[in-house]
Amino acid sequence: MSHSKYPKQQNLVPELSRRGFLHGISGFGAAMGLGALGAHAAEDGIPRDKDGNIVPGFEKGQDGRQSKNAWEPFSDRKVKVGIAGHGFCRFGAQFGFQDHPNVEVVAVTDLIEENRNQLARACRCTKTYPSCEEMLGDKDIEAVFIATDAPSHARLAIMAAEHGKHVAAAVPAVFGSLEDADRLFEAVKKNGIKYMMFETSYFHADLYALRQKYVVGAFGKIIYSEGEYFHYFGKPIGSFNPKTGKVDLNGWRKGLPPQWYPTHNNAYHIGVTGGSFIEVSCMATPSTVPHLTPAGNDYQNPFGTEVALLRTNDGGMSRQAVSWDIPIHGGERGRAYGQTAKKVDVDVQRPQLPPGMGAGGHGGSHGRLTDEFIDAILRDRKPWCDIAQALNMTVAGIVAHQSALKDGELLKIPQYEL
Repeated sequence: MSHSKYPKQQNLVPELSRRGFLHGISGFGAAMGLGALGAHAAEDGIPRDKDGNIVPGFEKGQDGRQSKNAWEPFSDRKVKVGIAGHGFCRFGAQFGFQDHPNVEVVAVTDLIEENRNQLARACRCTKTYPSCEEMLGDKDIEAVFIATDAPSHARLAIMAAEHGKHVAAAVPAVFGSLEDADRLFEAVKKNGIKYMMFETSYFHADLYALRQKYVVGAFGKIIYSEGEYFHYFGKPIGSFNPKTGKVDLNGWRKGLPPQWYPTHNNAYHIGVTGGSFIEVSCMATPSTVPHLTPAGNDYQNPFGTEVALLRTNDGGMSRQAVSWDIPIHGGERGRAYGQTAKKVDVDVQRPQLPPGMGAGGHGGSHGRLTDEFIDAILRDRKPWCDIAQALNMTVAGIVAHQSALKDGELLKIPQYEL
C-alpha cells in the first residue's frame, strides 16, 4: 500500500535496468567514489586511481574541530553486524564498524571471493558468505551495512528488513524506482527496524553547523536553499556489470541519470530542516562527455547535467544541481538562507567519536555515521537520516529526472513521513 499523498507516477526505469541490474546483484559493488579501470586500494586501504591518486572523498585527516563534549558510552552491549560489499572503494570497511566499541562484526560478504576475503581481514572477521542473501539468513546478525552497488540497495534493504535486521545503507536509498521506494518504506514500517541511509553530507562540518543552528531557531524558516554535487565522468568509469559479473566500462554507472544520485546535494535542505520537497521543475543539458550518449547506456539517458528548482513542504524554494560534466569545482556543497539571523549559543562542532575510532573520509563523516546508527539502535530511537528523510531526499531526484525528460514540466513529488 502506498503511503504517498500523491498518485503514483510512471516508473521510467527501463526493463533492462530493472531486471538486469537488480537480478543477482548482492554483496559486491562500490559507491560513488569513482575511478577509471585499473584503480586499486593500497596497503593502507585508501582507494586510488590507476595513477596512484586518492579517489576524492577518501582523503584522511579531515576531522577538523570537534565538540568539547567527550564521547560517553551509553551501553556495554555489542550490536552484531554483517557487512555487505567491498568492491573498488573498499566501502564496507571504510566506515569503521570494526573499530566501534559497541559493534561486533560477525560476518561479511562480497560476490567476488578476493574482495570477500579482503573485507574479512579488514573487519577482523572470520565468518564469510558468498552472497548477501545468504548472510541475511544468519540469525546471529542484528544489523547490516549495505555497501553494495547502487541498484541493489533497495532490494537488499527490503530483504534485510523482512529478516528483522536493522539496516544501514549507502546512498541512494533506491535507484530510479518510485515503486521500490514505497516497498522499502512499507518494509521498514511493518518490521519495526531502524533504517539509516549513510548520507555523507550530513556530517560535513558546514551542514552539521547549519542543522545545529536551525534546530534552535537561528534562521527561522528557510526561505531558500541550494546544493551541488559535481563529479566529473570525463573518462570512462568502471563499475559492476551484472551481465559480465565483473567491473567494466558498461557497468551501472555508465549513463547514470544525474538526479538519480541526488542525496549529496539534497541533504543541504532535507538534512538541515528535516523537511521535504513537494514539487519540482528540472532542466537538463546533454552530456558533453562522448561515452555518455543515450545510445550508449542502459537508461537511454541523454543528460550529463540536471538542475532542479523545487518547492519545499513549508513554502520555501530550493535549487539542486547534479552534474557529471564539470571537470573542476567537484564535490558536495550547499547553503541555506533563513528569514532571520539570530545569534545563538549552540555547539556547532561535530560530535566526538569513541576512542580508537577514526572519522574517515568524505569530510570526516564515515565514523560519525556509524556511531549515529549504532547509538540509535542502543537507545531505541530514530537515527538522524531515517527512512523518511532517506526517501524524501532520493525520490525528489527520481521525479526531477522525469521532469527533465518532459522539458521541465512541474511534477508533484511523493511524500514520506513517519
